Amino acid sequence: MKRIMILNGAARKNGSTASLVRAFTEGAVSAGNTVTEFYLQDMTIHGCTGCRACKKDANPCAQHDDMDRIYEAFYDTDVVVFASPVYFGSITGPMKTAGDRLYALANTLGKEKFARDSVLLMTAGSPMYEQSLAWYAMYSTYNGWHDIGTVLGAGKEEEARALGASIR
Repeated sequence: MKRIMILNGAARKNGSTASLVRAFTEGAVSAGNTVTEFYLQDMTIHGCTGCRACKKDANPCAQHDDMDRIYEAFYDTDVVVFASPVYFGSITGPMKTAGDRLYALANTLGKEKFARDSVLLMTAGSPMYEQSLAWYAMYSTYNGWHDIGTVLGAGKEEEARALGASIR
């Protein structure tokens, strides 16, 4: 059984990305996994200020906002799912902000303890995933994460469900 954390960067709670997240979650839960979803649009998460306190202190970050909830869940997480529509050619702003703020945990834990398995779920009005895929590849490579699957496109709920069910 794996513990899965979903960072959902979509603006619409019932849009295409939400549909992929629901299907993925159904599959993951059916395989005995536990899933915690963070709907970033409803959270107050400030951007990284580059203060570097995370390099000097045992606390993940000098800022205290809703990111603290994500930090707390991260410690017990085996798989991180990034779910986002494509906005202006890339991931959404809330997704980028949460990803940037995870940097504090990378510093606090060290690269080996920070590394996780990861999944990317994305939707787009047109098939323009290049920048988002580049962000995800850079993020995964830089942090030593292991990509276990990607689902690109609205209407691919069966693919998302199968990916969730494959996690054991």
